[in-house]
Amino acid sequence: MQTHYTKYVTKASGEKQEFSAKKLVQSLMNAGANEDTAKNILNEIEKVMVDGMHTKKIYTIAFGLLKKERIQLALKYKLKKAIMELGPTGHPFENFIGQLFEKRGYKTEVGVVVHGACIQHEMDVIATKPPFQYILECKYSQDQSKQVAIQVPLYVHSRVEDIIDYRKKLPIYEGVEFITGVVTNTRFTTDSIQYGKCKGMYLLSWDYPANENLKQLVDSLKLYPITILNSLSKKEKETLINAGYITCNQLLSNHEWDKELYLTPQKTLLIQKELDLITS
Repeated sequence: MQTHYTKYVTKASGEKQEFSAKKLVQSLMNAGANEDTAKNILNEIEKVMVDGMHTKKIYTIAFGLLKKERIQLALKYKLKKAIMELGPTGHPFENFIGQLFEKRGYKTEVGVVVHGACIQHEMDVIATKPPFQYILECKYSQDQSKQVAIQVPLYVHSRVEDIIDYRKKLPIYEGVEFITGVVTNTRFTTDSIQYGKCKGMYLLSWDYPANENLKQLVDSLKLYPITILNSLSKKEKETLINAGYITCNQLLSNHEWDKELYLTPQKTLLIQKELDLITS
């Protein structure tokens, strides 16, 4: 049986007093947190609390967690719009999906021409992690209302089958499990989903499938497009995308990116701080 005991905190004056969970929750709610968020933060605080901990430290940690929660909520709100700002062409989105698979441990090729049994085909993304190989078509749109119609999975399935027919004859692909797929930043029609299920295709959209859809994958992998950054102007984002910088992770791992822009040290620092907040 677990024994519960009262924890005491140290006030700024040095005086010890009993820790008040209710008071902390109320302070967080006064700062704009809803009750569930405040209680979740309280649970995190109680995990690291020790007797005699200073109230200032407790509240610093608590409000730091609240700030992080707000950033995450803001990111989720802006993410869909940020992906749509990768255009107008579909090439940055294809690179973005390539990086998404790389983050999951796949070796990727983007925008490659490959042999089929009958003809050559240009495929947007090929992602390989033995024994699986995804052969993907990406459909990007800046129109949020646009849906991927049945014609797309129909022709993609046909093209990839031609590629698979060719590759199955080569020793290098022995034992490989090929997966045909369509990825979009918008949505699929009901017919597209039904056909994809019937043919065993991999379909990935903003909210499909229910688990591990595009929105969830980006959040879980923290692979955000640079268009989500408020500290970059539209022109600066376009310049970086044209130079091959698609994700915030690329900016963090390559410190040469700022040479593409003419930035003041203050502006560079501002962008760096936002990058750290987003990817932390």
